[in-house]
Amino acid sequence: MMNSWNDVIPLVWLSVIAVIAGLIGHFFVFRLLMKIATRTKTRFDESFLKHCFAPSLWAVILLTYRWFLPLTAPENYVEAVARFLSIAFTIIISWLFIKLTNILDDFVFDKFAIDTKDNLKARKIRTQLSVLKRIIIVIILIVAIGTMLMSFEKVRQLGGAILASAGIIGIVVGIAAQKTIGTFIAGLQIAFSQPIRIDDVVIVENEWGRIEEITLTYVVVKIWDLRRLIVPITYFIEKPFQNWTRVTADILGTVFIYVDYTVPIEEIRKHLHTILKDSKLWDEKVCVLQVTNTTEKTIELRALMSANDASTAWGLRCYVREKLIEFIRDNYPQSLPRFRASVEKTENP
Repeated sequence: MMNSWNDVIPLVWLSVIAVIAGLIGHFFVFRLLMKIATRTKTRFDESFLKHCFAPSLWAVILLTYRWFLPLTAPENYVEAVARFLSIAFTIIISWLFIKLTNILDDFVFDKFAIDTKDNLKARKIRTQLSVLKRIIIVIILIVAIGTMLMSFEKVRQLGGAILASAGIIGIVVGIAAQKTIGTFIAGLQIAFSQPIRIDDVVIVENEWGRIEEITLTYVVVKIWDLRRLIVPITYFIEKPFQNWTRVTADILGTVFIYVDYTVPIEEIRKHLHTILKDSKLWDEKVCVLQVTNTTEKTIELRALMSANDASTAWGLRCYVREKLIEFIRDNYPQSLPRFRASVEKTENP
């Protein structure tokens, strides 16, 4: 027991020395690199240092530990500790690669902002990045787990038997994971064909909203009243839906007014143009008033107007509807919908 404890003490001291040396070395190197990064015009180096700080710190500590290991540790512990360090290095390198994807995030988010008027290209690139980033992370994790398992001798011995039956296993897994594979392929289709993009305005399940998040398995739609609609990603491949910003954000808005046959249509048409000219929501492209239907009691007027995007069009429609009703009520009250009846006077016998 005493000999075992005496063997462990050098490893404890080695751990303390490695942590202290790694922290000191990492602190001074990163401090120097940050000073250099702040003097450059690009933000790439600052983003790189910010995201890689933690993984690189542990990498330096483990490298220091590995360097001192043969000098201080007993021979019977070196192999076991070296295997542990190999697994730890695999985890840290995987962590570092995952962090590197965030650097790409920073670059794309800075260069392609979606809070601008014409953001179609930015939404395309962000959608592709969102899906591809998740695919890369999944691949990194699979490779990391496989690498860690292969560091064990017994797992490598099982490899031959597993490969021998790989055909049967592949068929079984393929049948069992049909939906998973289909979802993964749907995610790739979304990323490249892009029927939807981040911040697209869509109508899904009779709900109006914007695409807030796209993952490999589902899509989050932010509905106008701040609810979130979670939709399987295969929905956008298999079912029809409306995308109001597929090519451009421009959209036409309609307002229907029901009035009496006596209404002066030309006066209302002129006033519609006046209303739109006074509104900052109108993009000055489309202004139309037409009689689109008639019934035995009323006629249907449709006001057609254009706006830069769906949200603006909604506000413009409400504004025009309110002003047209006020105009007809104040100037032509007799033209509001009325119920006509004829009364015949009969003589008493």
